[in-house]
Amino acid sequence: MQSRNKFFDDMSQLMTNAMGVAQGAKAEAETAMKGFIDRWMADRDFVTREEFDAVRAMAQKAREENATLQARIEALEAAAGGKKKGGSA
Repeated sequence: MQSRNKFFDDMSQLMTNAMGVAQGAKAEAETAMKGFIDRWMADRDFVTREEFDAVRAMAQKAREENATLQARIEALEAAAGGKKKGGSA
């Protein structure tokens, strides 16, 4: 009966050791993959979220300024067109 317990104790210890090795391998694989992805992304010209948001804000401001300038041009053209028609008639 004791040999049976010894067998199960040995198997339990073997499984515990195997799990420790598997967890260590998993951690090492995760570290290696993270390093690979970090190097891969560093080689690309990706922008940070902050840089993206800054450029997006600049584009939005430029669109608003363009709309304002377009309205001013249309108003000036309408005024110039009204003066021409009124002055030449």
